[in-house]
Amino acid sequence: MTSFDEALALLEASAAPLLAEDVPLAGAAGRVLAEPLTARSDGPRVAVAAMDGYAVLDAGTRPGEALKVIGEARAGAAFPGTLGAGEAVRIFTGAPLPAGADRCIMQEYATRKGKNVRFAEGYGPGWHVRAAASDFAAGAVLLEAGTRLTARAMIAAAAADRACIAVARRPRAAIIATGDELAAPGEAHLAADTIPESVGFGVAAMAEQAGAQIVRQAIGGDSLPELEQLAGAALAQADLVIVTGGASVGEHDFAKPMFASHGLHLVFSKVAIKPGKPVWLGRAGGTLVLGLPGNPTSAMVTARLFLLPLLAALQGQTTRDVLRWRRLPLAAPLAENGPRETFVRAEWKEDGLTPISNQDSGAQAALAKADWLIRRSPNAPAAAAGGLVSALVFEPRC
Repeated sequence: MTSFDEALALLEASAAPLLAEDVPLAGAAGRVLAEPLTARSDGPRVAVAAMDGYAVLDAGTRPGEALKVIGEARAGAAFPGTLGAGEAVRIFTGAPLPAGADRCIMQEYATRKGKNVRFAEGYGPGWHVRAAASDFAAGAVLLEAGTRLTARAMIAAAAADRACIAVARRPRAAIIATGDELAAPGEAHLAADTIPESVGFGVAAMAEQAGAQIVRQAIGGDSLPELEQLAGAALAQADLVIVTGGASVGEHDFAKPMFASHGLHLVFSKVAIKPGKPVWLGRAGGTLVLGLPGNPTSAMVTARLFLLPLLAALQGQTTRDVLRWRRLPLAAPLAENGPRETFVRAEWKEDGLTPISNQDSGAQAALAKADWLIRRSPNAPAAAAGGLVSALVFEPRC
């Protein structure tokens, strides 16, 4: 079987970034930059006040001495003249510093009487001026290619003063859940032998959060002709087809055979991990196909470990952008590990990570409690509470 790290390397080598497209800044949140974003102008373009107060010439200002207030400056409305010695301009945060001024004295130190102002002792040492280009210079790279435009990144993107930006096209994803036992939620109780199809909804939510556009979500029974037809339709629509279940070698496992007639070429098949050993990746007709296990926990763990890196690669990112392992403390002990690399589901509590009690690959209620994955090497010894382990947040926020 392929190791986890080997599978990731094969995955990254198999997924080329999709073409870029220009979008309005207002519609760019959550997208991934396709090229570096540079500033059109200096930020700020001129020196500005960092506080409300009075703009003065420092060399001509002494505590207790009166200065003549000759005007006002506010953000968006600069003082039009030039300030000289013995003069002050009332100024507000963000306003351009008047010509001739070099510092801003906070209003808390000012006593205004008519057109004169005096300043109390102790108004230094801060000058409360943001120099031109002190944040960034024109032409500076504010955000690198491959950056996902989070709320914080959108501030920098807007500061670049560009109405449209180049981002990676959203990957089109199709999801096919396989199995005669599956029924749409709300209908499973109507037949004795059916269960709600739940995996596709979790996978779809995770994929959409990672930037994908879900173009098809379907359920297919254990009929090879039916599944071949579903596969063909999905391949024609999507950049990535995700199929769940049917990954074993039983007589009714058609996840790989359903793509065989469409020219399936496997990148890897089965990975030495627990849960999720049946996960596989291939390509059919130029479209990537990711096979996830049918058990809900196994499917979501492997989606976190393989689907998110795959979507990242399609958007010009790397696996390291979405697989950020951290060293975190254990709040409860862990038993020694078996021969396969294992990803233990855990929840974060005040004193560290606590493995959830139900680690079954088919668990659904317990899955909702797990917000971290603990990575355990093959044959790792028991780990005591308080020790550090390698962990990955289960559901990252973009």
